[in-house]
Amino acid sequence: MADSPSRSDTDSEQPLIAHLAELRNRLLRAIACVFVIFLGLSAFANDIYSMIAGPLLAQLPENSSMIATEVAAPFLVPFKLAFFVAIFISMPYLLYQAWAFVAPGLYENERRLVLPLITSSVLLFYLGNAFAFFIVFPLLFAFLTSVAPIGVTVMTDIGHYLNFVLKMFFAFGLAFEVPVAIILFVWTGLASVETLSKKRPYIIVGAFTVGMLLTPPDIISQVLLALPVWLLFELGLILGRFVKQRHEAAAEGEGA
Repeated sequence: MADSPSRSDTDSEQPLIAHLAELRNRLLRAIACVFVIFLGLSAFANDIYSMIAGPLLAQLPENSSMIATEVAAPFLVPFKLAFFVAIFISMPYLLYQAWAFVAPGLYENERRLVLPLITSSVLLFYLGNAFAFFIVFPLLFAFLTSVAPIGVTVMTDIGHYLNFVLKMFFAFGLAFEVPVAIILFVWTGLASVETLSKKRPYIIVGAFTVGMLLTPPDIISQVLLALPVWLLFELGLILGRFVKQRHEAAAEGEGA
């Protein structure tokens, strides 16, 4: 006769099942949030695309326009954009679900740091996207349309344009996360503020290199990505010193 499972095995399985159930519920809530917002945006998909295409349309020559080279593109591309916008809008709620799932396993000092980091990450990502849309895109598209050879009519495909702007939004949103990354490095002990300060020249060169890889091959977009990264790096160093001082003060308070 096979041995029946012991009480300790049963007790260890219960928390795992409970955690998996909670994870499933929070994933379902996150998916439902994105789906509901997507349904609400679907009716305005064409209007949303026209708004996103505004910086390029404003720079196109008088007799030029955007085109669709695939049969279903006029229908599918705006809905694809609406889906990404739904995720964009849902991001605070999605991150809250992730936070609520992991928070019970964190120490009190970790909770005090992680929640502000999540909040600032969302705000910085939004700020990076706004910077790209309102500042970078007008300058970039004005430059790109002005350098078209004589006899060449600029007529951008709507699908290619969407892929381009999504890539730019991701690049600038990610670049604006530099202060959060520095704080995490300092807090976890992977690097000190002094070490990062000494590597400033490498950070600047790296910022321009990343700008070259993630943006079109023009100097305007590369500079407009690299300069904010540099400035945000300096801001991250200031915040990193503050986090280090708070951490040392908390450690001294616990040791007293």
